[in-house]
Amino acid sequence: MTLPTIGFVGVGRMGFNMALRLHDCKYPITAVYDIDSETAQKLAEQTGATACSDLKSVTRLADIVFTVVTDDAAMRHIFYNEADNLLMEAEGKTFINCATLSPSIHEDLQNACHDAGAQSLEACMASSIPQARQGTLYLMVGGTQIVFTAIKELLECLSQSLRFVGPAGSASQVKALVNMVMNINTAALAEGLGLGQAMGLDLKMLREVFAQTGANSRVLETDAEDMVTREHDCYFSSEHAAKDTGIALTLADQAGIKLPLAKATFEQYEKLKSLGLGQLDKSAVAELTFPGRAGSSKD
Repeated sequence: MTLPTIGFVGVGRMGFNMALRLHDCKYPITAVYDIDSETAQKLAEQTGATACSDLKSVTRLADIVFTVVTDDAAMRHIFYNEADNLLMEAEGKTFINCATLSPSIHEDLQNACHDAGAQSLEACMASSIPQARQGTLYLMVGGTQIVFTAIKELLECLSQSLRFVGPAGSASQVKALVNMVMNINTAALAEGLGLGQAMGLDLKMLREVFAQTGANSRVLETDAEDMVTREHDCYFSSEHAAKDTGIALTLADQAGIKLPLAKATFEQYEKLKSLGLGQLDKSAVAELTFPGRAGSSKD
């Protein structure tokens, strides 16, 4: 069976490793594009793809195009920019959109793809860079069941757990809630460890106690040591934590409910951005809580 050709738009930390994973699985990677042309060229050299200078060339060269972009504005640009976009001559193509975006973006895009004779799915990702490279992502998929079934085998190469959530936009809703809760947990952990240090407690002991009690969480495993040692190499950036929590707050406003913990967490990550720390991992929220660090304050 001939495998479909694959293109990638947005080959940062996640997109780059997803492309390498599919290349390992023998899918032909034929086109890559990124505003960082050097990164796109590096990926092209490793996969045999063409590093495209425009978006419409990606659509022309690939049957299925993955997009992994930063935010709603970037998504609108790659699909709706009048001078150059992915929907130019897109008939018969399929777009798999993996960024955490506002749900309405995916709903609008599904309609735009339909009008262009194309198809789209949202495939919202949990986990991080190592899982992207290993093909062990958790994927939440939204769109039509027909399109999902048609490309399920491809998605299974990227995911150890694949969940079809429902219509376009629904996967983004679920992902926004996942990241909201994760970010709240991260900020809470930073406060617990920061207060523990301020009281002179042994933080190794404190982390061990947290792990055996109701204070346990996934972020305790992934972020606690980094908070203590101030190793904030980026797996999920603080600016993305702010963006995704903001999406959840917008959904809450639309639903008419208040989320005070999410609001406080959003403000913490916005403060990190204002301090020029938005590119650091979300664990950097500890810089606002540990005594003696630049962003910490008694106010």
